[in-house]
Amino acid sequence: MQPAGSAAELAAHTPVMQQWLRHKAQHADKLLFFRMGDFYELFYEDAEQAARQLDITLTARGQSAGKPIPMAGIPYHAADGYLAKLVKLGVSVAICEQIGDPALAKGPVERAVTRIVTPGTLTDANLLDDKHDSLLLALAIERQRAGLAWLNLANGDLRLLETSVEALPAHFERLRPAELLLPDGLRTGLPESRAVSQHLPDWHFDTRAAAHALAEHFGARDLAGFGVHDEQLALAAAGALYRYAQATQLQALAHVTRLTVEHESTFLRLDAATRRNLEISETLRGEAAPTLLSLLDTCATSMGSRWLRHCLHHPLTERGIPRERHAAVAELVGDSGNGPFAALARALGFADIDRITARIALKNARPRDLSSLRDSLARLDGIRTTAGAGGASARLAELVAALATPQACVALLTQAVALEPAALVREGGVIAPGYNADLDELRAIQHNCGAFLIELEARERERSGIANLKVEFNKVHGFYIEVTHANVDKIPDDYRRRQPMKNAERYITPELKSFEDKALSANERALALEGSSGTNCSAR
Repeated sequence: MQPAGSAAELAAHTPVMQQWLRHKAQHADKLLFFRMGDFYELFYEDAEQAARQLDITLTARGQSAGKPIPMAGIPYHAADGYLAKLVKLGVSVAICEQIGDPALAKGPVERAVTRIVTPGTLTDANLLDDKHDSLLLALAIERQRAGLAWLNLANGDLRLLETSVEALPAHFERLRPAELLLPDGLRTGLPESRAVSQHLPDWHFDTRAAAHALAEHFGARDLAGFGVHDEQLALAAAGALYRYAQATQLQALAHVTRLTVEHESTFLRLDAATRRNLEISETLRGEAAPTLLSLLDTCATSMGSRWLRHCLHHPLTERGIPRERHAAVAELVGDSGNGPFAALARALGFADIDRITARIALKNARPRDLSSLRDSLARLDGIRTTAGAGGASARLAELVAALATPQACVALLTQAVALEPAALVREGGVIAPGYNADLDELRAIQHNCGAFLIELEARERERSGIANLKVEFNKVHGFYIEVTHANVDKIPDDYRRRQPMKNAERYITPELKSFEDKALSANERALALEGSSGTNCSAR
């Protein structure tokens, strides 16, 4: 059993367990990954659940309040694999990191929840399906009307719809949300869904508060400019969704820059049974192939695959748009297959820009996200030239015009990010040479340490006249100049004794001491500079 959290009961536990209990109380409905050194530890019922679901060993961590503490742990560097398993099982996780300096801590090092992972709020590439959107959907119902709001956090797409309660099964089948947000009072009469359900307080679904929060987010006086007029139920759902998404990301949703109101008349109506029987993207047995999507999907990018899936599930009632698309494709293919299509397909080795830009906005992009973005954006000029070789299709001309290369962004990424950066900032080698002078100096110290010692040794031998003088380093005493006892009378005045030896004396000089201070902290300081430089680059 997990211990209660009253003040008296809390005081009976060790300081570390008190810290864990406080964080767990704030995230009682989630597993808490509690960082301790190189592991994320789980305790009490969290440990027992994780041991079952992840097939990891359940042990005990001594005692707290006089009772053994069930414990299970995973290596921090392998966390993504375990998170992926939990998300597939519909489990949400709060990740509690060490944010304080252990060297300065009096008692347990300071920790804080820095990330919350739920099935509908995924943005990490390791947790997402490349060809499938993971949607967070909120639902509000009043009488026989329903308001839906859904968010694709991985690209910032936020949409609203009002419909009848009768039509909900069709929309659930169309959208296939990963996570469903419901008012506490709504427990029965819901259509069948594979989504993980979260019940929120009814007051989270307040229309007036939602209108205010969203207008403030978009920097608008009201939401009329986004087409929101009488969609009160959908707006209430959007308010709850927005609040929940913000809480999981622990920050503003800067990449959510648009709000789209959908209307049922825009798409052909397909009830849930028809959609399933058509096997558009999933067979009746729940498999990805053979389906219409698996047959048609020869897209060069994962963004294209997701867009194709969307189009197949949202057949348009307006015929003009499909005609424009077909005309654009016909121009690319050419009358006898001699159009620019083949060359264009070869040029489309693109990274997933949609999702990378979202991770940048949410401040959780990795170094290779930045290099992939740089390399992809650098291809836009060639793609624009190839795709614009014809010119008869108005739709194609419109798309080509939209492919303007953001030159300032490409220049910054080229200047700042290494050609082939490490996977993680903590591994170093992320920032390109020349971007940060202080970082270049620290790297030079790390890479040229041996050359500096050889050069200093030669100078000191010449200065002192001691031919067998040595400049060396060991992990216990650091850098030193070693002089035999026979030559001690020849040492310069600025030599300071560091360590006596049986047959020699070891000294340090101001120059060597200054180099030692830089060299011994160079790696740590370089990694810190890489982190801050990467953050600044992403922010720009």
